[in-house]
Amino acid sequence: MSPQAYPVPRDDAPVVVFDFDHTLYDGDSFGHVLGWMLKRNPLRALVALAATPVLGPMVALLPTRRRGITGYVWIGTFGLHGRRSFDALLDLYVATHQDQIRQRLLPIALEVLRGHRASGDRVVIATGAPPELARAILAFVTHQDVPVIGTAVGPRFGAMGARRHCHNEEKVRMLEERGYGEIAVAYSDSSADLPLLHAAHAPVVVNPKAKRVEMFRKVLPAGTPILNWGCKDRAGQAVA
Repeated sequence: MSPQAYPVPRDDAPVVVFDFDHTLYDGDSFGHVLGWMLKRNPLRALVALAATPVLGPMVALLPTRRRGITGYVWIGTFGLHGRRSFDALLDLYVATHQDQIRQRLLPIALEVLRGHRASGDRVVIATGAPPELARAILAFVTHQDVPVIGTAVGPRFGAMGARRHCHNEEKVRMLEERGYGEIAVAYSDSSADLPLLHAAHAPVVVNPKAKRVEMFRKVLPAGTPILNWGCKDRAGQAVA
């Protein structure tokens, strides 16, 4: 179905929010880009390896995750001169990894996305990745016209860094600022998106880590679906 085949959502249509990583895409999309950036330059890879004893544990813990990722991004992008250079690098990654990207897009998730669009819902992607990356990946499946809200990136200390991270409560604030205040349905895998899931009238957990399933059951309304849309290393009820 081409983008033109979907009805234009009414202003009062239900708002449906999709996370991107581990929801529509099997994996951490920007993590894959960042790994590629570091491997392209042996010196950057060496510096990242040396910094991992400090940055690795920070990334593993939610309260310090943003700082840890920022450290790796700084190493991977040092010397870039602005957003155009950064976006060009994202475009190069997407252009040279088409097969891998296609394999990571989850067919069940895309079918759910199509269903909401066909129903006339106001669909929006809210992701911790740069929005340009999510748009470029969605272009593979003709969903590049779906609004994407993501982490704002800009020059910082000689490299690139997050100006505003689309994460946790900030993700909900960014959605509200764009006019997506009352959320009908939200899909996410992440405990970091609990503010988003709590804000939705109908939260849906998809592809969660196995160790997080019980937590989701405790903190979300009874009967909240916990599904698996095709991530083999994740939990949730399998969907045919």
